Amino acid sequence: MKLAPRFAVLVAAAAAVVAGCAPQTSDNSSSEKDDQSGTLRVWLFQEVGNDPKAKVVDSVVADFEKAHKGTKVDVEYIPIDTRAQRVKAAFNDPKSAPDVMEYGNTDTAGYVKDGGLLDVTKEFGAWSEAKDTDPTAKQSVTVGGKLYGSPFYVGVRALYYRTDVFKDLGLQPPKTMAELASTARKIHKAKSDLYGLVVGGAYTYGAMPFVWANGGELATAGGGSYTSGIDSAAAQKGIKAYTSLFTSDNCPAAKCAVMGGNDTITAFAAGKAGMAIGGDFSHTAVEAGKVKGKYAVVPLPGVASGSVAPAFAGGNNIGVLKSTSHRTLAVDLMERLTSKKTQASMFDAMGFLPTFTDVRDAAAAKVPFEKPFVQTLAAGTKFVPASPGWSEIDSSLVLPTMLQEVISGKKSVAAASGDAAKKMNAAFSSAG
Repeated sequence: MKLAPRFAVLVAAAAAVVAGCAPQTSDNSSSEKDDQSGTLRVWLFQEVGNDPKAKVVDSVVADFEKAHKGTKVDVEYIPIDTRAQRVKAAFNDPKSAPDVMEYGNTDTAGYVKDGGLLDVTKEFGAWSEAKDTDPTAKQSVTVGGKLYGSPFYVGVRALYYRTDVFKDLGLQPPKTMAELASTARKIHKAKSDLYGLVVGGAYTYGAMPFVWANGGELATAGGGSYTSGIDSAAAQKGIKAYTSLFTSDNCPAAKCAVMGGNDTITAFAAGKAGMAIGGDFSHTAVEAGKVKGKYAVVPLPGVASGSVAPAFAGGNNIGVLKSTSHRTLAVDLMERLTSKKTQASMFDAMGFLPTFTDVRDAAAAKVPFEKPFVQTLAAGTKFVPASPGWSEIDSSLVLPTMLQEVISGKKSVAAASGDAAKKMNAAFSSAG
């Protein structure tokens, strides 16, 4: 099924066998065991406002345990920011590893190189729901022609803003990045207890639209590898635009330099900011906060008036670890957690956009809130370099370090981006 252009984004995907049917076994597991009973361990990401997600998962787990007598599922929600250390430890010590885990689509290539993920190509080929899988989603978990996960959701970010604050101050949603900055400062000047635009020095995917909107790139492909572009003149212009927001007249560096994406959404939801860059997946957390009924969302503006800043094409996968001793059960649980039924429920519970084209189209059509995110998708999105080296770059905090060095005044934009580029190139080179 051809993906509608408005949803043509790189997200997580792949799969297994039909949920609810007896899963097939395969002979490509690294574990010699395929126990048909016992406890399966699952790691999922802890979200801001995680309860609705947990309720959906609990329902899936209950059905799974009912279908497989003698089984139990132990679900642990792990912090996204520390996932790299947890997963690395799991790969190094299979006895401590989960059977099934959620992971970001940016991590796929690195995890495959590390030998941690199970090849589920055979199961994908037998899955009747696979015909409705977003083709680009399938591509994002395809490494060397094999599939290493199942799609969970797709996400992009846009601009949340306080409608009550904007009305009180006679403001309109900004149409350019320059207006975004000036509007943020107007808000903070009029209401000193609010961040104008809450930003985070550790919020990589909140910063990257500024780089992309100014014509910069994370890296460029060539010769079978990648070369960093973060120190180009265009990229430096975007870095300067983003880091200039960490000032006393908007979001003071002392408080905002250490913030990550979840921190900025938490601040906005708590009524501490006039604007924030958040995802469609942030909707539930904002709705549960003090600003419920007092906010709206528009695409993050680009440099030119009326343009949309390119957003990171995010999304998460759920996969099975090679070390599992419950291969058949683990694959079945993966299917159930990422089935059409579950993705539709996750959309209702968390606002996560489904990765099946038919389910996603139906979900977006019934919820007007999704319109700015659909517009952002249609305007064009960006993805991280499809290199195992990206996992090292991400886990070693190369880009947040670069941003924080500039924000603190420790280094100039040119020096910080130059050092970041060297680290990125070293990671790309070592990854091959």
